[in-house]
Amino acid sequence: MEDLAAPGNGVPPASGNGNGSGKGKQAAPKGREAFRSQRRESEGSVDCPTLEFEYGDADGHAAELSELYSYTESLEFTNNRRCFEEDFKTQVQGKEWLELGEDAQKAYIMGLLDRLEVVSREQRLKVARAVLYLAQGTFGECDSEVDVLHWSRYNCFLLYQMGTFSTFLELLHMEIDNSQACSSALRKPAVSIADSTELRVLLSVMYLMVENIRLERETDPCGWRTARETFRTELSFFMHNEEPFALLLFSMVTKFCSGLAPHFPIKKVLLLLWKVVMFTLGGFEHLQTLKVQKRAELGLPPLAEDSIQVVKSMRAASPPSYTLDLGESQLAPPPSKLRGRRGSRRQLLTKQDSLDIYNERDLFKTEEPAAEEEEESAGDGERTLDGELDLLEQDPLVPPPPSQAPLSAERVAFPKGLPWAPKVRQKDIEHFLEMSRNKFIGFTLGQDTDTLVGLPRPIHESVKTLKQHKYISIADVQIKNEEELEKCPMSLGEEVVPETPCEILYQGMLYSLPQYMIALLKILLAAAPTSKAKTDSINILADVLPEEMPITVLQSMKLGIDVNRHKEIIVKSISTLLLLLLKHFKLNHIYQFEYVSQHLVFANCIPLILKFFNQNILSYITAKNSISVLDYPCCTIQDLPELTTESLEAGDNSQFCWRNLFSCINLLRLLNKLTKWKHSRTMMLVVFKSAPILKRALKVKQAMLQLYVLKLLKIQTKYLGRQWRKSNMKTMSAIYQKVRHRMNDDWAYGNDIDARPWDFQAEECTLRANIEAFNSRRYDRHQDSEFSPVDNCLQSVLGQRLDLPEDFHYSYELWLEREVFSQPICWEELLQNH
Repeated sequence: MEDLAAPGNGVPPASGNGNGSGKGKQAAPKGREAFRSQRRESEGSVDCPTLEFEYGDADGHAAELSELYSYTESLEFTNNRRCFEEDFKTQVQGKEWLELGEDAQKAYIMGLLDRLEVVSREQRLKVARAVLYLAQGTFGECDSEVDVLHWSRYNCFLLYQMGTFSTFLELLHMEIDNSQACSSALRKPAVSIADSTELRVLLSVMYLMVENIRLERETDPCGWRTARETFRTELSFFMHNEEPFALLLFSMVTKFCSGLAPHFPIKKVLLLLWKVVMFTLGGFEHLQTLKVQKRAELGLPPLAEDSIQVVKSMRAASPPSYTLDLGESQLAPPPSKLRGRRGSRRQLLTKQDSLDIYNERDLFKTEEPAAEEEEESAGDGERTLDGELDLLEQDPLVPPPPSQAPLSAERVAFPKGLPWAPKVRQKDIEHFLEMSRNKFIGFTLGQDTDTLVGLPRPIHESVKTLKQHKYISIADVQIKNEEELEKCPMSLGEEVVPETPCEILYQGMLYSLPQYMIALLKILLAAAPTSKAKTDSINILADVLPEEMPITVLQSMKLGIDVNRHKEIIVKSISTLLLLLLKHFKLNHIYQFEYVSQHLVFANCIPLILKFFNQNILSYITAKNSISVLDYPCCTIQDLPELTTESLEAGDNSQFCWRNLFSCINLLRLLNKLTKWKHSRTMMLVVFKSAPILKRALKVKQAMLQLYVLKLLKIQTKYLGRQWRKSNMKTMSAIYQKVRHRMNDDWAYGNDIDARPWDFQAEECTLRANIEAFNSRRYDRHQDSEFSPVDNCLQSVLGQRLDLPEDFHYSYELWLEREVFSQPICWEELLQNH
């Protein structure tokens, strides 16, 4: 697959001593050295430190608020403040907002909402900007960023208590249905930020209210906690005969992607949609709590560990090198020529993947004297990818060399066991017993896992061990219940479905879900950094491009940073939104999850994510597309500095960009969700040659990202061939170390009975049939008349009220004469038919 991070694409070359010293480079063959140099340049610098990244539901509060605004909108903060102050002075004399009591503040907000109900769009916009200034924290009266954030939360709770959200929801409906704005945007050759002014103001107020009220703090008063729960309920359920708020935002996304509303500020819509789903359904930690509760309700044993905490305690491993991949191993000289050449042998060793706890020294390597091994070990540390092999990553079974013994006694803390408890499925136990019975007694007993007669003692012990680690998932129970409901619809009665926020959302999304998924993936494709601009692609930059394009180099640099930041925020919101939906639907019912998954797969989500990762991921994660002085709330307190190269480049000093690393992990988790236990989708990973793409992502030294990459490599290892496994033994070792063990899963050998290619088509078709049966049984019961009761009572049938046409009484007598009196009744025919 073509490497997009090639020289000339802005990727800096490696800065120094790569794999070996200068002597090693001189001793290497000329062509091979040129190939290695070119590969190092194409990959960028591999010297990545361990990233101190803490995964969570979202970034810090200030960072999440700042991502709502583009840098092009920076001048609008002053405009909002002016609109508020002009209105405030006409209503309150001689005081500022922070000097008013709570009752006076509420009275002023009530007056603002009354002034919103005017015909003039221009006047409405001014009042809406005044409300936005309140939601932004009345920064004109604050001295620090902390004060701005504090008053922003306070004002948002106050605005909600006065009914501001429902008022702005009505205004949002009006703007969505504003055909004049849509047609005006369609006629323009280029849509700019000026075309979405009203929508941006409305969505900004609603986002600030959702984000500030969603945030929970121990110091919150009781009234705020009550308001938070009320707000969550309003957003989750059908209020005032309206659909849940998330469905309105989904409809905005599809309308934007259809080309009917190119002026919609899609970044703000997606951010608000993500935060509404997270607020109403719950974040990742809340999901874990729900999972524990649901297992207890179904009578299943508790979880062996909290997956979030396990991942947080894992350490990142050293990244692998890439010059011993299958295609490049042919460039190395034969082993016979390498003997006796310590420099070449050292290069060969350091080129192997070091992504595991094993040391480069092997107990079984006896080709060279031990003294030479020790002499080399003293210099190996300078020539590994990270400069020094971390002692914590050495093999616990191999004693450290004598020269490092005192140091290792202080530093080494070997892991006591595997990070994950092993799991076994019921299907695995049945398969193991079927093979054992065929081998020892010549026949099978179907799904019977208790009868062990005729089997030798070791098989008894194996079955006992397998059953000790047997794991029954919530999905297993739901699939079994669904099978029973399909078989016995009459005897089991009607299923009681709790009206949870997740269930309400699925019901609302059900019939338009394919369009929603396609729209989200279209936007994700347009925002991916590896995507090339096409004439037929959607324009996602409508709410970032200014009315007048930049004329100076500095303005162009600022706009370039703003556009890249804009795309990164869109990727972050879509990746998290899709992951949250999949996880919540899977917990609610497995077939809801499968329905969403299938439509994502049908819309080419798997190759899209692989296309996203087919870049220099390390450069993407460490990109600094931000201008700190223009970020909210900093830009509201300080005077905007003069635009210079230094002010553009002066960003934070962090090792990485939080949102980009967050997006990468979410996309990898999404890919794992789509492919887990699905052989046909796993084959898609193989067909699209995902192994080298994923392996390059291992350069990022972050434990959670590496874990999900290794999971994706594990499920396709059996299809990659023996030569790939031989060339990537260090990656294989890392999979054994970091990924959960399945007791009798022979993923490393390619002997899986389920991996038959002719079963792939049937697998997806069977799954689709099960999904359609589930949706039809649960959500289309009014159309299914097979089991509907029949009313045989003459009095009740004749007593039913029928809606007849208005002009029916004019032709009633004619109808009676033609259809009743003039038609002879053949009683014999009636008797024969019945």
